[in-house]
Amino acid sequence: MPFFNKLEAAISRNSSLLVVGLDPNPELIPTHYGVDYTSVTDNRRDQAALIQQLERWLQDVIAQTADLVCAYKPTLGFYQALGSSGLDLLQTVLNTIPAHIPVILDAKHSDLNSSSVIAHRFFSQWQVDAVTLSAYLGQDLVAPFLVYPGKAVFVLACTSNPSATRLQGYPSTDSPFYLQVIQECKTWGTTEQVGVEVGTTTPDTLARVRAIAPERLILVRSIWQEGVDLSQLLKAGLNRNGEGLLVPIPQDWMSQADLTQRVRSLQEQIHSVRTQVIQENASCDVWVSNVCTLEQHPHLDLILQLYDVGCILFGNFVQASGAVFPYYIDLRKIISNPQLFQQVLNAYAAILKDLRFDRIAGIPYGSLPTATGLALQLNRPMIFPRKEVKAHGTRRMVEGNFEPGETAVVVDDILISGNSAMEGAAKLKSVGLNVQDIVVFLDHEQDVKGRLQANGYQPHAVLTISEVIATLHQTGRISDAEMAVFAAG
Repeated sequence: MPFFNKLEAAISRNSSLLVVGLDPNPELIPTHYGVDYTSVTDNRRDQAALIQQLERWLQDVIAQTADLVCAYKPTLGFYQALGSSGLDLLQTVLNTIPAHIPVILDAKHSDLNSSSVIAHRFFSQWQVDAVTLSAYLGQDLVAPFLVYPGKAVFVLACTSNPSATRLQGYPSTDSPFYLQVIQECKTWGTTEQVGVEVGTTTPDTLARVRAIAPERLILVRSIWQEGVDLSQLLKAGLNRNGEGLLVPIPQDWMSQADLTQRVRSLQEQIHSVRTQVIQENASCDVWVSNVCTLEQHPHLDLILQLYDVGCILFGNFVQASGAVFPYYIDLRKIISNPQLFQQVLNAYAAILKDLRFDRIAGIPYGSLPTATGLALQLNRPMIFPRKEVKAHGTRRMVEGNFEPGETAVVVDDILISGNSAMEGAAKLKSVGLNVQDIVVFLDHEQDVKGRLQANGYQPHAVLTISEVIATLHQTGRISDAEMAVFAAG
């Protein structure tokens, strides 16, 4: 189950936003486990005894909190500090956590060269659901972690240690660096893929983060200091629905005999504040977007983003067929914007889920990234017909593994004449595959769908050009004059 779905289910099941940090800190292990950390030596027997008691302790913590929390967060550094036996302990702890509760591995990974192998270790071998990463190296560091469907990352944006202020608060309190980090990481992945980690003791910091990232999940830390007003922190960080915030329990509680009672009391306190936030927002005036229309298109946000990033241009553009259009659609830009790319994939996937097929076939070259993304998201095998057959090597017309008699769904980007989609479909059929459906993102209309149907294919489109132009006009993105030029064309 994807991380965010598992998290939402755990929040609902346990009525909790609480996260427990499963850290094998020898300094905090309760004395009744029979280990005096200060007397532990480096000999193998002492170390083995320590690991054994740490294991018992953490397993007891899980047993006492499994019905009170929404996630567990083991800190990788504590396990690494214990050597190879510490990593074995981590695996045992991960196996102990109930499968329905998500695991956020607090790794703070920050090395670009090892990101791919680290991501594989975390997500494929250890099967954790999410991981914390440092943001300083930018999107290049995060990208290898985002290729794993259903997994998520939390980007560290802000910490509460005083000396960090000189960096994170630069160049001014009005425009601190940590807010720029959050603004930037919003473009790295969808709300289901990328959250932010914020360490703070001040409601103002959380409020500023929530203001620029209203849709993001915030993992807070370092909130348990003397004088901190928990209620005000929660109100600053929760979204309008009383959600979007993950709250850690105080780490020293893990040493207390009444852990369950403490966590339950905190759970009730947070629930009370959440209820208050929801009620306050319910009594406020309804917020209306300045791009709201009487008949809002279901893909309104997607259309506006395509326009804003320059995928939709107006002017006189010569098409491959020689025709001149008063607009140009360039979908190749979406692969450089992960958040937008994910929205496009979701729109395709909404159509594909109702179709019957064995393979996804992308048409070179424009739709190959999309077909690849859909194959990963839907966990379906991908193939593609070659644009040109090479005179060397295997000379294959269709790349990828398939069996004659299987059904392939064709995925293309834009339907103008239908030629590229039908040529690709013909190549697929020539090697024994069945092709029934052709799915595109944008239909230029002019009865091209009718042409595909006449040739035995069932066409599907996420959007039509008329829908795009009408939405842009209704929301003020294009003028009456530009609308008139389109209508005349």
